Amino acid sequence: MKKVNSIGFIFSLLLVLHFGGQAQTNTAARYEIDAKRIGVNSSDNDMLPRSREFIRLDSTYYVGWLLEGLYKYDRSGDYLGYKQAIVPLRKALQLMEKDYGNTLKNLFSTPNFFLTNVQRFDDFYQIASTLIQSYNSIEMPDSTMALLDKIEGYQFQRDFFGIDCDRCWLYHRNRFYTSAQHSFLKNSIDENVDLALNACYKQIERIQKNKISNDRWYGPYQSEEDLLTVYHYLAIMHNYKQQYDSAQYYYQFLINGGRVSWSNYANTQHEVGLFSGAMDNYRKPQPRRKFALVEADYYMPTLLIYGGNTKVAISSTQQKINEVGSTPGFGWYNIALARSYLYDGQLDSSEFHLDKAFQFKELHINTTLTQSQYEFTINLLRVQLIDKKIARLKFFNSGWWYHPGSLYDWYLLKMEKAMLEYALVNALANNPERNRLVYDLFCAEATVSFDESTYLLKDFCLPFFKQKYINYADNDKRLRLNRYFKLLVARFTLDDGDEEEAKALAQNLLQETLLPSDNEEDYNRIDRDYEKLYAYRLLEVLARCEEDSEKKLTLAKKCFEAFPQLVPYSGIVCQMQLEWVGSSNDVVMQTVKEEVKACNVEWVESADVPKAQVMVEKKGDTYRLVINVWNHAGKSVLSNSELLFKKPEGVGKELALRLFGKGGAVQFEPEPKTKPTVAKF
Repeated sequence: MKKVNSIGFIFSLLLVLHFGGQAQTNTAARYEIDAKRIGVNSSDNDMLPRSREFIRLDSTYYVGWLLEGLYKYDRSGDYLGYKQAIVPLRKALQLMEKDYGNTLKNLFSTPNFFLTNVQRFDDFYQIASTLIQSYNSIEMPDSTMALLDKIEGYQFQRDFFGIDCDRCWLYHRNRFYTSAQHSFLKNSIDENVDLALNACYKQIERIQKNKISNDRWYGPYQSEEDLLTVYHYLAIMHNYKQQYDSAQYYYQFLINGGRVSWSNYANTQHEVGLFSGAMDNYRKPQPRRKFALVEADYYMPTLLIYGGNTKVAISSTQQKINEVGSTPGFGWYNIALARSYLYDGQLDSSEFHLDKAFQFKELHINTTLTQSQYEFTINLLRVQLIDKKIARLKFFNSGWWYHPGSLYDWYLLKMEKAMLEYALVNALANNPERNRLVYDLFCAEATVSFDESTYLLKDFCLPFFKQKYINYADNDKRLRLNRYFKLLVARFTLDDGDEEEAKALAQNLLQETLLPSDNEEDYNRIDRDYEKLYAYRLLEVLARCEEDSEKKLTLAKKCFEAFPQLVPYSGIVCQMQLEWVGSSNDVVMQTVKEEVKACNVEWVESADVPKAQVMVEKKGDTYRLVINVWNHAGKSVLSNSELLFKKPEGVGKELALRLFGKGGAVQFEPEPKTKPTVAKF
């Protein structure tokens, strides 16, 4: 008979007694925790102290850590918040797998076993899905992929997580990286996009493989909901690959099934030139994740700008910013607001909001938009802003080059523009997606408009880009956008110095797209509600090409009719009739009038031109101007707009811009001098 080591036996006995007593204590504590957690949810203010109470009762039980993680995640709106939420969620996952890993592996062994342990599965789902969202919110795709691999290891009969759909999102979200940055990726965008598509097909195989078993458990239509989730990603991927018929095929399934993301669908319509439909769908109720960008609220102002509705774009975006405050999305909304101000001629306000966006630490949550796009968009808008500042110098004084102050300002602006363009061109050259995000002009993943892309491309290698857009016009499948490619060919031809060819191209476009037609199905005809910017750019090319003075003035009137806020920055001289009403003959008002007269406008008495009326009132040392403007057809451009001031310096210049529809504050404040901005990427 083998002799027993007495010391080892006694030590083993003590361990059994210790852990046996602890197990009984833990069991009692866990019963108490499970009873107290009933009815508690992440929106409750007492959830955090409750979670800490549970951790004190039993720190080895996952529930307290789960509740702490959910509480912190629900209130996270910045990098630090999500980072703090990850710590307890990871702890909860570790403890749950330790105690209930076998339960999860056998979860679908029988319906009774599943029902008995459904609370464990619900908790596991909350832990894992919230961790995935937290990782994705602060750009931790490798951690997300590792977690998805862990979930897949349990081989759940029904994949409530949509594992391969999440993988599709990761591949697509990080498609411009390579395996050097993330080991789960390939080494080109095309390969990564194929990975994303294949992940969708693998998810469909997973659903079909377990369909018979899941039909018995959940009913004969259970797989339809799961398939709709896959179709959501397939629609996005086919749209990215410009397979628009396939994208529409899947979107129709989603619409019929009540599962469509109207914002994504609107992005697709925007990309193919269905602007009216895109706007309708952007306006529909969108699923909104707390503290995240709502893409519809970023893209809608751009469509409003296309239609010349800059004031509506400004007010709607201001309202959105007031609603969300300094939470993720704030930076993107400030970019949208800066763009709206820019096209309304309010350059100082545009610059202010571009600076706010630049200084804000944006988290790109719930979107495939990236930090590099964020910075690129800010700097590209700055280039257009500088161009307009240069044009404004010339508008304020046709003899600007004789004034040392104006020449100095012009030199500083030119230097600033050169630095920005250098940074932008380098960013563009290093961007493997430049064809989709910039050259295609319209893309669901792009954050800049066709007009902004033109501002960048027009200053570089015009023959190359002219030929590029000739190829687009010949080969692109988006028939409604063909006119935009042809417009860029005309603009680049003009900028390259061939006015005769540019004029011929623009006149053909005018005939094809702007003049009336009896054919209601003609894709060439513009949508007059959402293509005023296109119309203006086309008329601007024609006006710049025209040598006949009378025809040039007629085209200037048409430009004013299409998009008046842009005329002062075009170099085109527009005729206008100006009427002063009220007390306007003192020294202050004479100074204002002289500034207005010095601006690059031909003031006439003709009836067939835009007309402006300025009513002047004086109360104490304060002057009040009430401005009304009509285009040559009698349509109101500006109605009872007010401008208050005390000192005359700069008021005439501001008034001249407002005669072209520019908005602005009622109380006039001279624009402060700003230092040149250095682009950063």
